[in-house]
Amino acid sequence: MAVTLSSRLISVSRKLGNALIKSVFIAQAANLGHDMDSDRPTKLEFAVQMTCESCAEKVRAALEGKPGVKLVSIDVGKEEVLVESSLTSTEVQALIESTGRRAVLKGIGGSEQDLGAAVAMLAGAGSIQGVVRFLQLSEEHCLIDGTVDGLEPGPHGLHIHTLGDLTRDCLRSCGEHYNPFSNQHGGPADSERHVGDLGNIVAGPDGRASFRLEDNQVKLMQGRTTSVGAVTLCLNRRETLVKG
Repeated sequence: MAVTLSSRLISVSRKLGNALIKSVFIAQAANLGHDMDSDRPTKLEFAVQMTCESCAEKVRAALEGKPGVKLVSIDVGKEEVLVESSLTSTEVQALIESTGRRAVLKGIGGSEQDLGAAVAMLAGAGSIQGVVRFLQLSEEHCLIDGTVDGLEPGPHGLHIHTLGDLTRDCLRSCGEHYNPFSNQHGGPADSERHVGDLGNIVAGPDGRASFRLEDNQVKLMQGRTTSVGAVTLCLNRRETLVKG
């Protein structure tokens, strides 16, 4: 069953010893959950520093022929690169910037009609920062594309909690995992799970976790099953995905 969250305050927390690192951001809409990595292509629009056709050719060479990347167009005059890809936006940006040119993601879109999108910026005290983008690909599928920096290397469990109270930490003031249907705890691919059970994201040796997921429970469209106000999104130690 799908759940929709209206515009709300979300924060990402990470318990490191006795310190709680918090990052607060606003999401326009969505409930968060995922059941699979996504190989469905999306269109990415980048602003890229280019002054001549030689610049464009270097960008073209960096993108063309790469697995999961289809170069759509390059406009030197507008300093714009349009790419269709099944890679994360961060991975495509890295390919472009491998040419020595700075690239900034301006937009992300699907191949179907505009069904909704949202951007969540992670920023605040501590070292954790990043961005998560939501794109409703169809009425059944939503893309979640994100990058989080400043994490300890390894897997991190990602959960939605029921309350938006960050005065203490995820365990003491944020409530239980968001579970409006009283389901058992499970993994993101399980038929029965808490809506707040998002599974693991994995940070590399550099502390960065990049992910591109697709979920059939996420709905950015208005008027869906349930609307929820302030909640909390927490990063914890590795999620065991034990049911019950």
